[in-house]
Amino acid sequence: MTLPTPHRLPRRQALSWAASSSGALVLLALLPGCASAAAPRYSVGLAEMQQALAGRFPRRYPLAGLLELQLLTPTLGLRPERDQLNAVADLQASGPLLPGRPAQGVLDVDFGLRYEPSDRTIRTDRLQVNAFRVQGLPPTLSQLLAQHGAKLATQALNDVTLHQLRPADLALVDGLGLQPDRIRVTKSGLAVDFAPRRPS
Repeated sequence: MTLPTPHRLPRRQALSWAASSSGALVLLALLPGCASAAAPRYSVGLAEMQQALAGRFPRRYPLAGLLELQLLTPTLGLRPERDQLNAVADLQASGPLLPGRPAQGVLDVDFGLRYEPSDRTIRTDRLQVNAFRVQGLPPTLSQLLAQHGAKLATQALNDVTLHQLRPADLALVDGLGLQPDRIRVTKSGLAVDFAPRRPS
């Protein structure tokens, strides 16, 4: 179904359409007579991203047959001053050189975001490892973790989908010749700005 653009609708009908949309796209700025002249934007809440991330964990990663790491669900945090997200996850390490209970650790990373147009997803990008440590490891395993920790963190949390826009979410802006552009981290989640579509 082709969705009408606001300038072809009576004001009351356009407002009703915007209010009934299940997406978080802010459309009022496109309506004639609105006070705001800002471009449309799409917002994503922190809780929604946390739920999307939870479906990927826990995950297990073997290292050289000597160590197995279990990465539990990371907790996301917002860092708007850096335009980044933060993720902190508990780790459990076990293996033949670690008798008894699993050793405990933590993974702490920051990352940016990017939009993938092929499937309309918002994904983690440019991951930076702040900390990757496990308490009580013997020197051999500590060295092994230091060698492979950054690669494991990237494998676990880089290019991970945190949100997927539906075709209906983009129908209106697509008709206006716009596409998702910059993704900003705010105090409440993400704000996706739109820009004129680039020639293919």
